[in-house]
Amino acid sequence: MKVLVLCALVAAAAAWPNYGFLNDPGRSEPSDAQKQHDVNYLLYKVYENIRDEKLKSIGVTFDPEADTSHYTDNGEAVHKLVKELKDNRLLQQKHWFSLFNTRQREEALLLYDVFEHSKDWKTFVSNAAYFRNRVNEGEFVYALYAAVVHSPLTKHVVLPPLYEVTPHLFTNSEVIQKAYHAKMTQTPGKFRSYFTGSKRNKEQRVAYFGEDVGLNTHHVTWHLEFPFWWEDKHEGYHLDRKGENFFWVHHQLTVRFDAERLSNHLDPVNELHWEATIEEGFAPHTTYKYGGEFPSRPDNIHFEDVDGIAHIRDLIILENRIRDAIAHGYVTAHDGSTVDINNSHGIDVLGDVIESSTYSPNVEYYGSLHNTAHIVLGRQGDPHGKYDLPPGVLEHFETSTRDPAFFRLHKYMDNIFREHKDSLTPYTKEELEFSGVAIDGVSIDGPLETFFEDFEYSLVNAVDDTPQVADVAISTVVSRLNHKDFSFKIDVNNNNDHEVLATVRIFAWPHNDNNDIPYSFNEGRWRAIELDRFWRKLSPGVNHIVRKSTESAVTVPDVPSFDSLIERTEAALSAGSSEVDIHEFVSAVGVPNRFLIPKGNSEGLEFELVVAVTDGKADAAVESLHENTVFNHYGYHGVYPDNRPHGYPLDRRVDDARIFHDLSNFHQHTVKIYNH
Repeated sequence: MKVLVLCALVAAAAAWPNYGFLNDPGRSEPSDAQKQHDVNYLLYKVYENIRDEKLKSIGVTFDPEADTSHYTDNGEAVHKLVKELKDNRLLQQKHWFSLFNTRQREEALLLYDVFEHSKDWKTFVSNAAYFRNRVNEGEFVYALYAAVVHSPLTKHVVLPPLYEVTPHLFTNSEVIQKAYHAKMTQTPGKFRSYFTGSKRNKEQRVAYFGEDVGLNTHHVTWHLEFPFWWEDKHEGYHLDRKGENFFWVHHQLTVRFDAERLSNHLDPVNELHWEATIEEGFAPHTTYKYGGEFPSRPDNIHFEDVDGIAHIRDLIILENRIRDAIAHGYVTAHDGSTVDINNSHGIDVLGDVIESSTYSPNVEYYGSLHNTAHIVLGRQGDPHGKYDLPPGVLEHFETSTRDPAFFRLHKYMDNIFREHKDSLTPYTKEELEFSGVAIDGVSIDGPLETFFEDFEYSLVNAVDDTPQVADVAISTVVSRLNHKDFSFKIDVNNNNDHEVLATVRIFAWPHNDNNDIPYSFNEGRWRAIELDRFWRKLSPGVNHIVRKSTESAVTVPDVPSFDSLIERTEAALSAGSSEVDIHEFVSAVGVPNRFLIPKGNSEGLEFELVVAVTDGKADAAVESLHENTVFNHYGYHGVYPDNRPHGYPLDRRVDDARIFHDLSNFHQHTVKIYNH
């Protein structure tokens, strides 16, 4: 039924008349609803012709080079891209695309630059319609997603979920085959998806985490918001504390994965070693839409050099250089100067070095440990190109968390980060306390209880199309983790005679390790999962704070389905509205809200719940954070909101836990998370 509604909406969109602005230079920018409409149909059936007749016509008649006054760079980017197109140097259509492939990334960024240098929506959308017909589909999708994330022209546009735009990257091949059969026989179908592997594979117990399409969306969206290729001089602004954000987002994925493993009676994941065996193999059970199957990796193999990418010895050398920098307390910049990392800002520099991003002070010397490691690990199924296999799952941000080796790789890098963090001087009591503020009590209203539920998403974009064959409803259903709603109730006493701004920080870490031995405070705090961070004004006296789990600043709601976005947008346009009521979905950077707490188990898995209330005035990097309504956990428009490091006050080693337990603004108690 959804597809029938969608077909009707597509037909209505084809007749939609509101495109006068494309031929009228004096007309104002179109509404947000119109922009949403355009993005929807630029991404719908991306391997086929554009379904919107107006956009389709623009794609045929538009000349990108005709009037360069509509570009902020006077057409430099578009001239460069068109020349590559005319010289037949661009990747052909219907071919796999990987951001880790240097040439393919360069081509995608050529198109991204055209979008970013478009002065107005007319120029932006016309270029999108024109190049959609001419460049590789994967490059087009990446360039458009990145541009929508960063362009001021698309501030209120919501991107449809990638798992419905490019379903092949997220859906098992067996289900995709059933979808094709349903389309060919014109029989609507709803097919059950199962996680990769079998019950003989213990990693299957936590596949619901790494293969969750919402988690995949979080991972790829973060890398779109904070891309390693970002250059300030080209993009116009700086991404504040990007390297530290890189550390924190992957640290949180790693400690959360370990918590899921404990919930399922598995040992924490072991870090990867370049000279050791890769014990766990991986069979993705996924296929590129064009280009063959994702490569598999057998069990118990040793790392091999990857032709044209890296020697294993080179990665070991890069690791040693980074560890030497940590030991010395500084990195050596490209010009020979030194950059001190023996401070709170050091984690930011180190993150840029390890990734490496263009912010790295010396990429020639420290290399690109993270990005190269992803390629090397992803190619171990065919390291010498003997079988001409396409890239592995680790060479796509959309798919990399599917492979358990992703978490081994990031445990390895996380331990390097910890080496740096543990080298810093622990916080003193004076640095941690909040004068005159005390936590009187913390409780939880509602059960800490998780459950599995069915989630359905569309596969209409997975199958080939032809005007002679109508769409039918095709979808897949997969099990996913969720939790019941709950609230934190925190009583804070402000003993000052004036109002103060406070930062409330909430964490949880497993009480026991895999051997049922309690974690020490120092070991537990490194495994802390950040549950929330928010600002409140505290009046003199007792303040009763109630914070709902749905309000967490760490999480975001699930992205609406593609057909829901289209339906809402067309309804708004038909009603003459300039806006679509989808503002809460503008950011998909956070972890899905249903993943706020780990799975737990039927007996109740114990966690240490920690609440710290710190000085909000000293913490805040921007004003009015207590009134914030946008997702800014990693920064908003390049501005990071918190003066404190990610994970504060638990980010540095703790030699004596009594320093925390003696703080009036710190609270800790044990809770249990149940799964039924």
